[in-house]
Amino acid sequence: MTDATEALFALAYGAMSALVPVVNAEVYAVVAAGRTATPVALLVVLALAVGQTAGKLVLFEAARLGRGRFVRRHAEQGARSEREALWTPRIAEALRSRRTGHTLVLSAAVLGLPPLAAVSLAAGAAGQRRWEFAAVCLAGRTARFVALALPATYLLP
Repeated sequence: MTDATEALFALAYGAMSALVPVVNAEVYAVVAAGRTATPVALLVVLALAVGQTAGKLVLFEAARLGRGRFVRRHAEQGARSEREALWTPRIAEALRSRRTGHTLVLSAAVLGLPPLAAVSLAAGAAGQRRWEFAAVCLAGRTARFVALALPATYLLP
């Protein structure tokens, strides 16, 4: 496989792994890095991170567009539970704040805690800025994949 083909495949695989939970991008990063040279591995990792970010932006936008329907449906159903009424505004405000929202997205993108898919949906519904979400998500996913793939380029034959 050529370097460009490998990068395009990584981009598509990253987008698919962002939307289909059983498709694991971390395993792909390690395997791809183990079978390619370091410069190509870094290109593959970057393409994988871009694909993942694009897929998470799809979730983000779906939550942003569906927010109005969700609010209307809850208003029609009447009062929410006490716990939901207490925490929903707090989480939304934390995600809109640059300090706490960026930290939460970065933590989810690098560590996986809380899950990035859930944070993507919550950030979209909370109204976080799209470009900020994308930039922080891309930086975090790139760091995660580099941390996983770099040792594999040296350890795997």
